[in-house]
Amino acid sequence: MTPRQPARAVQWLRAHPLAFDAVLAVVVLCAVLCASVTVARPPDGGPGFGKRELPLHTLLMTVLACAVLVQRRRYPMTVLSLLGGLSLIELILGTSSHSPQERHVSFLIVVVVALFTVAVSTDRSTTWRAGLVTAAVFTPTSMMLGAQPWYDSENLGVFAWTALAAASGEAARSRRAALDAIRERAERAERTREEEAHRRVAEERMRIARELHDVVAHHIALVNVQAGVASHVMDSRPDQAKEALGHIREASRRALGELQTTVGLLRHRDEPIAPTEPARGLGVLQDLVDGFTRAGMAVTVDAPAAAGPLPSAVDLAAYRVVQEALTNVHKHAGPGAGARVRIVREGKAADAALDITVDDDGPGVPEPRNGTPGSGHGLTGMRERAAALSGTCEAGPRSDGGFRVRVTLPLQPPRPEEPAIEHVRGWCV
Repeated sequence: MTPRQPARAVQWLRAHPLAFDAVLAVVVLCAVLCASVTVARPPDGGPGFGKRELPLHTLLMTVLACAVLVQRRRYPMTVLSLLGGLSLIELILGTSSHSPQERHVSFLIVVVVALFTVAVSTDRSTTWRAGLVTAAVFTPTSMMLGAQPWYDSENLGVFAWTALAAASGEAARSRRAALDAIRERAERAERTREEEAHRRVAEERMRIARELHDVVAHHIALVNVQAGVASHVMDSRPDQAKEALGHIREASRRALGELQTTVGLLRHRDEPIAPTEPARGLGVLQDLVDGFTRAGMAVTVDAPAAAGPLPSAVDLAAYRVVQEALTNVHKHAGPGAGARVRIVREGKAADAALDITVDDDGPGVPEPRNGTPGSGHGLTGMRERAAALSGTCEAGPRSDGGFRVRVTLPLQPPRPEEPAIEHVRGWCV
């Protein structure tokens, strides 16, 4: 038997209380029968086991009492009452089957177990009432009908066992209640801590949103208004257009300064300073390709759309998609695999979109290279970038072998309508 088997058996019995009560009833049955055939003080001084006769009524009453004991959890008071009645009957029948010196009160073991169950299952007042009634009934009864003389230690022990059962059950119930209270407090504290954390996160998000709104919204609104004014008077009043452009420059400079200050407050002291170099884009795509070429991967680029101007968000997203796709080819396609990058514009005007396709000629099923598996976040990141720009991302094996990543990014994502020129004039006045 391994050391874990007893622990598993205990866990199983805890999960199945009726089975535990059945096992307990069998143990009590064996204990009562053994005590019924044992003489405490045999005349010859030898072992007392088997020196007392076991009457048929004792055997039948014990089996019946243990069968009733199985239902002790469901009906604690009823079981105690029934076992008390059976015990009284057994004591009365014992007066005719045994001589005064051979009478015994071992049948009261079932009453002690039932009283303990009542103490564990009910409240304190019920426990003490049941204990006092049990002691008041069976202590004098055992003195009159049990072993003689009446002051025999076995008779006097009935009171002690009754009090011990009530006190032990009350202590077990109190301990269980205390543990339940501690567990409830811990769960409540955990819920409160989580709610407090969520509340603080929500408050912090609101504070950041408010700060950014106060810093950016005012200046951007001024820039928008002044840009509208400059566009409206560019031909008729160049001097006023020049003045509006100056206001735009001043407002944007202030917005950048305040935004930098706000972001600086949100950073930790040990975080590195944000880079000041321009954001990556398709303008430096060749540098990215050269890096993979020097690493030994053959990369073919067909990117006529990279030469023209693109929205900054689309430009950065396209660069990151190509970077991640080529990184996956380098990590998973195996040595000697090549890649082909194709970036073209599709559609016209409002339906224009940038189509980025990266194909490789690897085995088609991602295989770890050099025993280093990927993190699994690359494709997720590309999908999130595409979704943020209202685009799509498709990735999967090709029918002719290899793997394909295709991302489509709209060049003109939906934007809020700009204020009409009449509103601009009204604001200027």
